[in-house]
Amino acid sequence: MKPRNPWPAAYARLVLALLALVLIGWGTGQWLLVAVLAAAAALVWDFINLRRLEHWLRLTRKLDPPQSLGLWGEVFDGLHRMRMRTRERDKQRRSLVRNYRDSIKAMPDATVVLRADYRIDWCNQAARDLLGLQWPRDEGQRISNIFRHPEFVSFLAHYSRETRVLSLPSPVDGRLWLEVRLVPYAKRRHLLLARDTTTLRRLETMRSDFVANVSHELRTPLTVVYGVAETLQDEIGDHPELARSVHLLREQAERMKNLVDDLLLLSRLETGDAPRTGEWVDVPAMLGGVVEEARLLSGQRQHQFDLAVSQGLLLLGNERELRSAFANLVFNAVHYTPEGGQIQLRWFADAAGGHFQVRDTGIGIEAPHIERLTERFYRVDNGRSKSRGGTGLGLAIVKHVLMRHGAQLQIDSEPGKGSTFTCSFPPKILRQPLATRKPVRA
Repeated sequence: MKPRNPWPAAYARLVLALLALVLIGWGTGQWLLVAVLAAAAALVWDFINLRRLEHWLRLTRKLDPPQSLGLWGEVFDGLHRMRMRTRERDKQRRSLVRNYRDSIKAMPDATVVLRADYRIDWCNQAARDLLGLQWPRDEGQRISNIFRHPEFVSFLAHYSRETRVLSLPSPVDGRLWLEVRLVPYAKRRHLLLARDTTTLRRLETMRSDFVANVSHELRTPLTVVYGVAETLQDEIGDHPELARSVHLLREQAERMKNLVDDLLLLSRLETGDAPRTGEWVDVPAMLGGVVEEARLLSGQRQHQFDLAVSQGLLLLGNERELRSAFANLVFNAVHYTPEGGQIQLRWFADAAGGHFQVRDTGIGIEAPHIERLTERFYRVDNGRSKSRGGTGLGLAIVKHVLMRHGAQLQIDSEPGKGSTFTCSFPPKILRQPLATRKPVRA
């Protein structure tokens, strides 16, 4: 309800008071004395009400305002209404915060509210169970002083406005595996979420072990089948009607062998730890060999290869894994680029780090498929992909190799105009002053 306007009544009272003063002054003839006494009375009245107001605001806890008349009474009532509204809003905010904390307390995931300097503001019971925090003892402590895992400390040291995720063992029980997520909000404040992923990790390990074991067991019989097919192919010169069948047997045995090799490599990449130390890989020399293999793969399709590299730009990592990732990208370009098409390879560095880029003039990829390309066995077109002999694991291998080297894969493509695959590596694993070398075409 909107408060009434007090000013009309105040003006009316003022007019009546002035008329009364005029009558008293006219009747007594003491105009100056009447005016002074009226002004003094008004000042005393205002002083008394100001004292009441200050005393009410400063000392008393009562909600009811002092009693007064006129405009002062309206002021007291207005302040009283404002105080009541403020108390109601504060009550609602406290209720909201209480409900928010109660809901977070009931969550099975650890939740920690962190300040800008990663000091603890609040945590729930799950944070005490999974992260070993003590509440309220640890309030105001830097979380890195309590949770001292080196990877976690390094994780906090690299500030970002993006949500980041890290997997590591629990400080309370090393058998528990946690997925820690750091979510920024407000002004450099953070929400730390930790989820117990022990069961999921165990199932993932079991799946990877199963794939690895089955793949390993398949290698021996496949080798035998492939060897027998080669022998038969050499001995059926007088039986051309069998040649096609033996050729098909050898082709499918080789495809199965490639699939098993990729499964074993992918399993090792998924379950193995990222390389903590590596060797300085001569990427330009490696790419020269990859291009020669790609030319052999191209054969009569006569693709045009353009290789531009920054000589002497080295990369710290696992040479075997990096070669597998780069070769997969180049061979994919060969498979999906029409006869006579162009395939450009670049290895260069800038302020953001090192970049390996493969650009082709192939068939391209529609936008809805790009995000899923690195999933194992995902195919944009099953029939078309199988006809090119791929295993469906190449880009999954590329993704995991890059993850193990702290790198990222970016895919840009447009149907009918080709695709560009860019692997970006952080500057810390490069060796060469960025401004001293220029790309050399090979």
